[in-house]
Amino acid sequence: MSDTHSKPSGPDLLAGIPSEQLAEGHSIAGRVGDQAVLVARSGGRCHAIGATCSHYGGPLAEGIIVDGTVRCPWHHAAFRLDTGEPDRPPALDALPCWEVSEADGVVRVVSREPRMPATRRRTPSARPDSVLIIGAGAAGVEAAVTLRREGYDGRITMADADPDAPVDRPNLSKDYLAGTAQEEWVTLRTPDFFRDNDITFERNRQVVDLDVRARRARLDTGAELAYDALLLATGASPIRLPLPGEGQRQPFTLRSLADSRAIIQAATTAGPGARVVVIGASFIGLEVAASLRARGLEVHVVAPESRPLERVLGPELGDLVHRVHVEHGVVFHLGQKPRELVSGAVILENGDRIPTTFVVAGVGVRPNVELAERAGLTLDRGVLVDAQLRTSAPNVFAAGDVARYPDPRTGEKIRVEHWVAAQRQAQTAARNILGAEERFMAIPFFWSAHYDLSISYAGHAERWDVIDIDGSLEARDCEVRYMSDGRALATVTIGRDRANLEAELMMERESALAGSAR
Repeated sequence: MSDTHSKPSGPDLLAGIPSEQLAEGHSIAGRVGDQAVLVARSGGRCHAIGATCSHYGGPLAEGIIVDGTVRCPWHHAAFRLDTGEPDRPPALDALPCWEVSEADGVVRVVSREPRMPATRRRTPSARPDSVLIIGAGAAGVEAAVTLRREGYDGRITMADADPDAPVDRPNLSKDYLAGTAQEEWVTLRTPDFFRDNDITFERNRQVVDLDVRARRARLDTGAELAYDALLLATGASPIRLPLPGEGQRQPFTLRSLADSRAIIQAATTAGPGARVVVIGASFIGLEVAASLRARGLEVHVVAPESRPLERVLGPELGDLVHRVHVEHGVVFHLGQKPRELVSGAVILENGDRIPTTFVVAGVGVRPNVELAERAGLTLDRGVLVDAQLRTSAPNVFAAGDVARYPDPRTGEKIRVEHWVAAQRQAQTAARNILGAEERFMAIPFFWSAHYDLSISYAGHAERWDVIDIDGSLEARDCEVRYMSDGRALATVTIGRDRANLEAELMMERESALAGSAR
């Protein structure tokens, strides 16, 4: 995370800037006293809001202006310029606003103190008496936030079996695991949030049975919860490798705050220089490897593929990621799987023995569909939903890792395991619970950090014909497009955050055209 409290730079916006410097669709970062402020012109009007994203502190002046919002270049959050409200995840919190005037060829902020805008309440076209949200991860929390922001004043109940929920899961394998983020940064929403928004949160409670006809859910305590509308946001669970090895501790997995704490405890107990084996060269496995290297451990990665992440990023980027990890001291054992665990070691299929203090497995996740299956919902490698994120049962929606939905660009059914995608699905599902009849059209986006290498990915490409590379991988300055039939299905950028925003916007507009044609 960035320090958003450093002294701001740029022009004094109380004194003002020439109107000609602020073109339509552009922004300028400046200051009002000791506060960083962004002025922007959109739709012929000038606005002033906080200049740093409330998610991780990204510089909004390096983003883009779209339809009355500014989009953050780091993780693609968006804020309304007129109110400061978060319009798109991953940001949850609003930005302060200032009054602006434009006269005699000068744009200036006319108030030294900002105002925090009141949420603009809307009138839902439908109003269920109660909404139950099962799961308090990215999708569950965003759905609750959206319901209240959209003006819903009925009963909201959330339930999650994780005693630490909700947490900022992307941080668990990155800064928090590396020891560079405080634990309070990991908390997504405090108990005060649920109280202030009149949300009943059944934390550390598992929904064990769901009757979609009677519209009732039963908790592991035996208590029953009635609902009028339901959102399934049950997420996914890490795949566990039951390796042979009687009496040996099985590999750690990483999904929850408790998982991350356990790995940190093992790393701290082992101490710098101790060896750890990471099974799996997935994003999560490699982020764990980078974080444990930051703690001074010797890291060995075992994976069956010939290069990391080739299936997702292709050979060129896969080689770059591999090279970056090797440069930071990671030892790879590619083309190999673990065969068994023995005391203090992992035995590979080829017979090699890797001594280790502990093992972490990052080999993927499985959607948590058991509850949906028992309830009789239609499944297809996830909970099958339509373009409005409705399941096969009336008034039951699904969002996040568990949902398989129609890709608005291709029409294919896809399931996307990204934090931001889960939040954006939850926004659409919440609005549809309130009668919006809105198609889910957002473009998948995720980011991954490996030491000083940051990768931004917009779109969805399970296969491609050609990989088009603009720029230099070696210089960490490139835009990589995954092409099929002459169009880009996905774009990866390194060192070109604005280009990633622009690629996402282009794909959004393409989706809108494709959606209107269906």
